[in-house]
Amino acid sequence: MTAIDWTRPARPYSIAHRGAAAYAPDNTIEAFRIASRIGADMWEVDIRVTSDGEIIAFHDKILSDGRKIIDTPFAEILAHTTAEHRPCPLLRDVVAEAAKLGAGIYADIKDTDATLPTLHMLQEHGITRAILGAFNPKAAQILAEADSPYPRSVLVPLGAEPFSYADGADVIHLCWERMERPQDTLTDELFERAFANGQTIAIWHEEDPLRMAAIRNRPVIGICSDLPELVNQPGHGLPFETACHRGANKIAPENTLPAFECALAAGFEYVECDLQLTADGEIVLHHDQTLERTTNGRGPITALTLSELRALDAGHWFSPHFAGTQIPTLTELLDLLHRYDGRAYLELKSAPPAPAWQKVCDAGLQDRVFFWSFNHAALKELRVLAPKANIMARRQDYATLQDTLDDLAPQIVEFTLPEGTEDFAAVRDAGACVMIAAMAGDRATLAQVIAAAPDIANVDHPFDLARQVRG
Repeated sequence: MTAIDWTRPARPYSIAHRGAAAYAPDNTIEAFRIASRIGADMWEVDIRVTSDGEIIAFHDKILSDGRKIIDTPFAEILAHTTAEHRPCPLLRDVVAEAAKLGAGIYADIKDTDATLPTLHMLQEHGITRAILGAFNPKAAQILAEADSPYPRSVLVPLGAEPFSYADGADVIHLCWERMERPQDTLTDELFERAFANGQTIAIWHEEDPLRMAAIRNRPVIGICSDLPELVNQPGHGLPFETACHRGANKIAPENTLPAFECALAAGFEYVECDLQLTADGEIVLHHDQTLERTTNGRGPITALTLSELRALDAGHWFSPHFAGTQIPTLTELLDLLHRYDGRAYLELKSAPPAPAWQKVCDAGLQDRVFFWSFNHAALKELRVLAPKANIMARRQDYATLQDTLDDLAPQIVEFTLPEGTEDFAAVRDAGACVMIAAMAGDRATLAQVIAAAPDIANVDHPFDLARQVRG
C-alpha cells in the first residue's frame, strides 16, 4: 500500500493560531484543547527560550511588566502569567497533549536556540504531522543540517518576495493578512511556481468568513485561524441541519455573540437563543428570567434598561477569558446571521411577538428564522400577525399528531427521542420538517439522534455530534 503524503492534503489543514485564541488565552493548554474539540488539525505554537533554558509556548518577547522572556527564569514567567489567567506552558507539555489528542504541531520558532530542542521533543513524542517554521530563515538552515524529517517553513512578511525569502523551505507561509484583499494574491501562477519548486503554501491567520470562503478551496497545506472551526467547518455537510442550543455554549458563554459566532463559523445552520424584553422596550438574548446565573447582575432582566444590561458582565462566570462580554441584542444576532449566512431558532421568553417579528422583517430574514415559546398565546398572536412566519410546535404538547399540525400550521414539529420516529413520515407529508431535541452529549444519545435521521437536530453538543457522524 502506498503511504499517504500528509503534506498534500485533500483539503487545507485547520491550523489553530496559538490554539483557539478566540475562546481561551493564546498558547495555553486550554486553548489547544479547545482547538482540537472544534475541529483543528494542527496547533500553531509560538516557541521561546527562558533564561534558564526552558522551552516554552509564548508569543511576545516581553512580559506585560516589561521583562524580556529570554532574561527571565521560567518559574517567574509562570507565576506572572498565571496571575494574569494565561499560564505559560512548557513546550514538552504542549507536545505531550498533542500526542494524546492526535493533533499536529505547526511550530513558530521565535528563538533560534529553540530549534533543535523543538525538533527533538516532537520526535520523542512520536508526532508525525508537524511543520517547523520561523521568520528567521536561519531556523530552516539549522533543521536542514539536522536532517529534520518534518517540512521546514519560512514565514514570509508582507512586502517580501516569497520565493527568494523562503528559498530552500518546504512550506511558504504567507503572512499577508494585513492586505485589503489578500485572497487576490493566491493566483494559479503562484501555486504552479511553488509546486514546480517542490514547495507548498500555508496561509496567514484568517477570521473573516467571506475571505475564508475565497481561500479554503485553494490548494494550500493549511490555513491559520483564531477560529479554527471556520477553516473546514465541522458542522457543514452533515446529513441533517443542526440547531446549536444557546449557541456553542460549551465553548463560549451561552446566549452571547462569541457562542453564536462559534456555531455559525463551524458551519452549523442554526443558533437557538432566548428573547427577553428590557425595561425600555428593547429585545436582548438571555435565557433566565433573572440575571444571577450568567451575569454579575441581580433581579429580573425585564426590570433593567438596555444600557443597564449592557454594563453587566455576561462572560466571566464562564471563563476569565470572556470577562466583559455583554448581553447581546436581537439586532446584533441578526447582523451575525447576515455575516455568516446563518439561521436562528428564536424562543420568545418575555419578548412579545410583534416587535421581534418586526426586527426580523427589518433585517430581511423572515425565511431564515423560526419561532417557538412556552407561552402558547404568544405563538397564536404571531400566527395571526404573520401568517408566513416559521413556527415550531412540540409534539409533546398535543394529544395527537393531527392536533399538532392543525393548531398553528407549524413549519417544524419537534420530537424528543422517547417519542420515537413513527410520526416523521406524516409530518413530512404535511409539508413540515422534523426536529429532534436532545440535550445530552453521551455517545449513545448522539447515536440515537443520528439514527433517527431528522431534518434538524436541536442539540447542546453540536461538535460532539458532528464528530460522531464522521466517525
